[in-house]
Amino acid sequence: MAQTTRPGPAHLDAAPRTPSRTLGILAVAVASLAVISVARFAPTVSPMVIALAVGAIVGSALGARSNPSGRRGEIIGSTRPGTDWVATKVLRLAVILLGIQLSIPDLLALGWEGLAIVLATVTVTFTATLAIARLLKLPRVTGLLVATGFSICGAAAASAMKGVVDDASSPDQAEENDDAMAGALALVTIYGSLAIVVLPWLADLMSLNDHMAGLWIGVSTQEVAQVVAAAGTISTTALATATVAKLARVALLAPLVTGAGIVAARRHPGTDTTGSRRRVPVPGFVIGFVIAVLIRSTGILPDSWITVIVATTNVLFVASMFAMGLNVDLPHLLRTGRKVLLLGFLSACVVTVTGLLAVLLLA
Repeated sequence: MAQTTRPGPAHLDAAPRTPSRTLGILAVAVASLAVISVARFAPTVSPMVIALAVGAIVGSALGARSNPSGRRGEIIGSTRPGTDWVATKVLRLAVILLGIQLSIPDLLALGWEGLAIVLATVTVTFTATLAIARLLKLPRVTGLLVATGFSICGAAAASAMKGVVDDASSPDQAEENDDAMAGALALVTIYGSLAIVVLPWLADLMSLNDHMAGLWIGVSTQEVAQVVAAAGTISTTALATATVAKLARVALLAPLVTGAGIVAARRHPGTDTTGSRRRVPVPGFVIGFVIAVLIRSTGILPDSWITVIVATTNVLFVASMFAMGLNVDLPHLLRTGRKVLLLGFLSACVVTVTGLLAVLLLA
């Protein structure tokens, strides 16, 4: 009677590993929880920035880009279906839910003067940053992501813009987009943290009233946490004004990303990167973002629901930033850092000066 031979360890080792979406999602979930726990000790630094930095360190250490065929690179490769899914699908869901934080009546409470200040600052900062990036001969994507992050709302805005840019990019270009994203978020952290100290001091030096100081901080500072930290040192009035001004900038995310989608469609007519026919240049998640704003504006959502949705949105952004960071090439980023730092410095000067002039003229 013939005996059946069981495969030994050698056979098992030789069997190819099948990449698992579930494994990647679980890995991102564990890492996200760890990042959120650590971020509590640095309240002025966005957890999204920390998540991207941790992901970049892990991805670079395991050779996700430099040695993808090596043993350590295979670890990332085995989870890539899940991490890539988080970096795209989960990111877009987070952008949609971001709209729940915006209410049209709250934005209108700024008055035409406040809205004009926001619009002028965003427009000048965005266009000037793009122009500076061209003068510095930086990649177009780097200029676009930095311009979006500094003019709108830091990490969340830059990640939304990256979603549009990736749709019109080849796989090789998408990897460079990840590096550009890392650079943009590094600048948001550096110069936004400086604004926490510098802007309240300058506002006091110039004897700005609380309303004017709040407006200036709200239109000039990148991250929401940084706005709260800076304006909170002045007064509750300044904090309230700064928060609404910041949200008004977030509201401009939809038309800005939509415009970028239209430009991307014209640059790459006919088909997208998957070979499918390009139908609408407006990304679906931007439409979802606008719908979320309209739902919040009706007032039908209880405050308890809004609190839960805001917390969920933050978690989803953290998860997507970590997954995105796994594709960042830190050595390459460090080699190209000087010009990017200069771009951030000049963009920070533009948004700060433009915001101040607009406040002095209109507030």
